[in-house]
Amino acid sequence: METASTPVRGRPREFDPEKALAAALEIFWRRGYEGASLAELTEAMGITKPSLYACFGNKESLFRKALDLYERDKLCYVKSALEAPTAKQVAERLLKGALAMQCGNTDPKGCMGVISSVANTAHAECIRNEILARRASSDRALIERFERAQKEGDLPADVEPKALALYLTTMLQGLAVQAGSGVPEDRLTQLVDTALTMWPSA
Repeated sequence: METASTPVRGRPREFDPEKALAAALEIFWRRGYEGASLAELTEAMGITKPSLYACFGNKESLFRKALDLYERDKLCYVKSALEAPTAKQVAERLLKGALAMQCGNTDPKGCMGVISSVANTAHAECIRNEILARRASSDRALIERFERAQKEGDLPADVEPKALALYLTTMLQGLAVQAGSGVPEDRLTQLVDTALTMWPSA
């Protein structure tokens, strides 16, 4: 029987939301948004559907949170790359950061954004738009960095920053696709080295 001095405790959470979200991220990364079923997600997360809805909202909301985690933990090298002192070092940090992530032993291969950006239903179209909007934001940041590099004399005047940014993002996406198809790390390293050798210099 409770007395006035007995502390009233709330019901403890039965799972770690951060670990559950990390598990959901891996499923989305492997399967894509549409390929990941709620049954597979809840099993991997170790929770029930009501717990998923209570903590994360619906599947779309869960995916957005997983995408935030992906950008925070898996793409953390991007911020460092944009802060590099030269355009070539920006490219080097991006390419080598992507290479390290793709060649790790635990994470799924391929790019989560690419895997999930092909939407086949009206419901998933909003997910595709979300990914494209985030990608556009990243592209703008890269273009602005290259524009600054050109003004500083770090890039040749005849190089188009938008085209150079597109070239680099295409390389990054291609690297992810190659890694996802099983191309060995030494060949991917050669790809990165070749891209850096061909980088335009002022």
